[in-house]
Amino acid sequence: MSAVPTLTRKAVGAEDKSSRRAWTVTALLVVFMMVNFADKSVLGLAADEIRADLDLSATQFGLANSAFFLLFSVAAVVVGLAADRVSPKVLLLAMALLWSVAQIPAAIGGGLAVLVASRVFLGAAEGPAFPVAQQATLAWFPDHKRNLPGALITLGVTLGVIVSAPGLSWMIQHHGWRSALWVLVVAGLLWAAAWVVFGADGRHGMRDRGPGGADGRDGTKAGAGRDGVRAAVPYRRIFATRTWIGATVAYFTSYWIVALMLVWMPSYLRNALGYSAHTAGLIIVAPWVLGALLLLGQAGLTGLLLRRGAGSRRARGQVGGWLLALGAAACVAAVLVDGTSAKTVLVILGCGFGGAYATIAVTTVAELAPPGRDGGALGVMNAVVTASGLAAPAVVGALVDAQGSAGYQHAVLLSGLLLAVGAVASFLLIDPARDIARLKV
Repeated sequence: MSAVPTLTRKAVGAEDKSSRRAWTVTALLVVFMMVNFADKSVLGLAADEIRADLDLSATQFGLANSAFFLLFSVAAVVVGLAADRVSPKVLLLAMALLWSVAQIPAAIGGGLAVLVASRVFLGAAEGPAFPVAQQATLAWFPDHKRNLPGALITLGVTLGVIVSAPGLSWMIQHHGWRSALWVLVVAGLLWAAAWVVFGADGRHGMRDRGPGGADGRDGTKAGAGRDGVRAAVPYRRIFATRTWIGATVAYFTSYWIVALMLVWMPSYLRNALGYSAHTAGLIIVAPWVLGALLLLGQAGLTGLLLRRGAGSRRARGQVGGWLLALGAAACVAAVLVDGTSAKTVLVILGCGFGGAYATIAVTTVAELAPPGRDGGALGVMNAVVTASGLAAPAVVGALVDAQGSAGYQHAVLLSGLLLAVGAVASFLLIDPARDIARLKV
């Protein structure tokens, strides 16, 4: 007679332990993304110092930053596809170790060639980080509980800059820009050690739309959703859906903003708006803080809409579309107004709203992709999206060399127009329910 309660207590205990492990892994992966984006932001924070030390033009500095994305997209595709077959725990550990090693040559010394080679290697190591981290996190949660952990991983991006920017700026000003690279090398190695001890792979398939989930709790077979969509669906059919295209285009324009914040925002504040290096290091945190708040607000609103029965077209596509539309309006307005304070506020709003689309894109594609195709669908999307990181720094560098401080203003205007395109794509193309049904045919 006591067998049932005993089994129930054991089941509850196992579920509680699994929940704690899920949030432990999530917390570690938030820190993983923090280190990842601190790595990305360090050259932007040291832009003027690096240009002076290595005697670089704005175009050369822009190209050095673009080099980071040279293999970024290729690595994202390759590892994204491998993530459907290889343990995400192993992939994440390998990435953290590689990107720590990648920064050592530039930290030791050398000129432009060493800096470029180091950034190319770093980009290859970091390219798959975001999609694999999202996949590893979401695999611990069923679909209806994924908005918050997905948002927290994206929040790690913003926290990486918020936490690191003041400290790295101080390090750069007082001990040189190469010392900041050593700090990041140590941070990556410490994270890798923690991941060896506490990291683990989750048990949920990324595609978990049924009430019992893809792990078979509702009687469906693991690896097949309740609707019968299976891993045999070719990738080309997923990439041809309007939802995948819309999420990718919208995310591309949002990542353009992220790339500019990382590479050129500190220089824009110092050289176009006249702020000191110290003040610019503080202001640069503002759009990331705003983005973090928007990510949490978006996750809450999207979750609320989904719980009330709204489809993802409304809960994700339209909510994301409004984020990009507001960012576009703020960027365009920043070019039209006069006054340093007004421009600063509007650029902060434009970057904050415009750069907050990542979670929308990831959860949308995670919902769309059949079991066994999630890593590839996310990896290829990330590869296409991060190509904007290859273009944006070089384009802005060329504008600055050609037009001086006016080049920064034109870069802000261009960013606003791109965000408007992304908003339209999000509003008009994203509808996972429609495209999931078509993938079944």
